[in-house]
Amino acid sequence: MKTVDRYRLTFTDRSSGAGVVTDEVIVERTDAVGPGGHPVYSDPTGILRAEISPAGEVRMLVTGVYQSPQAPRVEALPEADQSS
Repeated sequence: MKTVDRYRLTFTDRSSGAGVVTDEVIVERTDAVGPGGHPVYSDPTGILRAEISPAGEVRMLVTGVYQSPQAPRVEALPEADQSS
């Protein structure tokens, strides 16, 4: 199975009960491998990191103290899509 190079992570505000999209972040594959053995993806700042399996399962990785990242919705981006 081919490894995807880029994903769009969509975060929603669950506290309001409305499920409103609050943020979308594009992450790209790094050379790192996460605790589950899957590729680690990162945003350009390196602050947001996620291990994403080929089945689209996401494990957010904490990169600093006091972080408690929520699980986002994940969408693979085709290689030809260079927007964002």
